[in-house]
Amino acid sequence: MKLDITTLDGAGAGSVDLDETIFGLEPRVDLLQRMVRWQLAKRQAGTHAVKNRSDVNRTRKKLYKQKGTGNARHGAASAPQFRGGGRAFGPVVRSHAHDLPKKVRALALKHALSAKVKDSTLIVIDDVKLADGKTKGLVERFEKMGLSSALIISGSEVDVNFGRAARNIPQIDVLPIQGINVYDILRRDKLVLTRAAIDALEARFK
Repeated sequence: MKLDITTLDGAGAGSVDLDETIFGLEPRVDLLQRMVRWQLAKRQAGTHAVKNRSDVNRTRKKLYKQKGTGNARHGAASAPQFRGGGRAFGPVVRSHAHDLPKKVRALALKHALSAKVKDSTLIVIDDVKLADGKTKGLVERFEKMGLSSALIISGSEVDVNFGRAARNIPQIDVLPIQGINVYDILRRDKLVLTRAAIDALEARFK
């Protein structure tokens, strides 16, 4: 499959042949859902916690004698049923991460890329380099290209001036090829890949 290559100024720069095994799959929603769920679960801090009865600083002395009062039998004021006592079955600090096979994660990335190709929302650009780090000039170029919500993937390193200019633009994300992931691809309307990014992806999956 062939796609036209453009430049930041909107000029043509030839075309590129995309690997059908990476960009030509029929997208599977179940794989994408599993991958997004895995990514979001992994990023959760899991620092939620409450004080259980062993953490509450209350007396452990028996409230009243065991028998003869007509009341229920209680042993400590830190029990959950008392006001000021510990909480029963509350959240504890834990990891929300779960396992997902490496082959499934790789396949999900291919399906995310294929989904962008199928929706005609994949743009191939020659390179992302700027002579200066001015946001105003980059916004004008994005308007000509019709980019209002996009993930831009460069080569192994993001050009310093381009990254500086793009970081002030809302709904525009810029990542090196090492940071490409399913969640960021799906959360933006368009995916912009440089020629170097395509070469790196094809080398990665071969």
